Parts: sequence; structure tokens; C-alpha cells
Amino acid sequence: MMKKEMTIAEILVKMVEHSDGNLHDIQHFLKVYGYAKTIGECEGLSEYEQKVLETAAILHDIACPLCRKKYGSTNGKYQEMEGTGLTEAFLEDSGFSQKMIQRVVFLVGHHHTIDQIDGLDYQILLEADYLVNAAESGYSVENIRNMEEKLFKTHTGKTLLRSIYRCGDE
Repeated sequence: MMKKEMTIAEILVKMVEHSDGNLHDIQHFLKVYGYAKTIGECEGLSEYEQKVLETAAILHDIACPLCRKKYGSTNGKYQEMEGTGLTEAFLEDSGFSQKMIQRVVFLVGHHHTIDQIDGLDYQILLEADYLVNAAESGYSVENIRNMEEKLFKTHTGKTLLRSIYRCGDE
């Protein structure tokens, strides 16, 4: 008998448990998830794509604790390299199809790579993560304007970026 597919809420709770009380990590993925969910819904993703996106947004930084321990750094390349195996293991009892798991694994393994975007789910994950990272890391207005040109493609993502960071105001 097939296992019932986990809900996004169940994935979220499992990831909070997995985060072992690290408030920064938990708050970060919750914010990325919130933006990803919002952008995906506003951009009209299918139910399947939305679930892939939301799952990837929750899990995108799953490798951070391991990277801190192993490398003393959460460098994006380390996260991508270590995140794939951790994501696959995390989702093995999710009831998700292999196709869905593989797409989530791919997105987690590429969420710092902006030159290989192959779908709207990927695009939105990058935009949502950037929206949060810009605030958490105090990016300059120049950086934000540059990334608006270089990265942001969705109408909703651009609207949020301009509204949050007032980078459209002169």
C-alpha cells in the first residue's frame, strides 16, 4: 500500500524538528517559504509545481548545519553539494512520487546557481531566497538593483522586491 503523501504543513513541522532549535535557520526557511508560496500562487503555478516549490523552499537550506560543522561555512556551493543527499533522505518516507522528490532534490542542489534556471519553480525559489537574504545580509541598494535586473523575472517577485526595498524609488 502506498504511503499517504505528506502535506506541506507536515513537511514544515518535520523540518522545524530537524533544525534542532536553530531559530535563525527556522526563521529563514519560514520566510523563504512564505515568499515562495505567495509568488507561486500569484504566478499561477499548477498544484504539483506549487507543492514542489513549497517543499524546496522549506528544505533549501537543509545542509546548513552540516556545512557549519564540516566546512565552518554555509557557502552556497557547499549547501548545494551536501543538500541533495540530505533532501533525498528527508523525503524518503514522504509518500511523494520519485519524480517530485527528484525535482525537489534538484532545486535544493541548485538554489545558489542562477545561470541554469529551467522552470518557474526554480526561478521563484531563487527570487524568494534573495528577498530574505537581502534583508538578513543587509545588501546594498546597488546590489538589489543589480539583482533585480540579473535575477528577477516574475511580476510578483519584482513587485515584492521594489515594495520591500524601495529600489524603484529615486
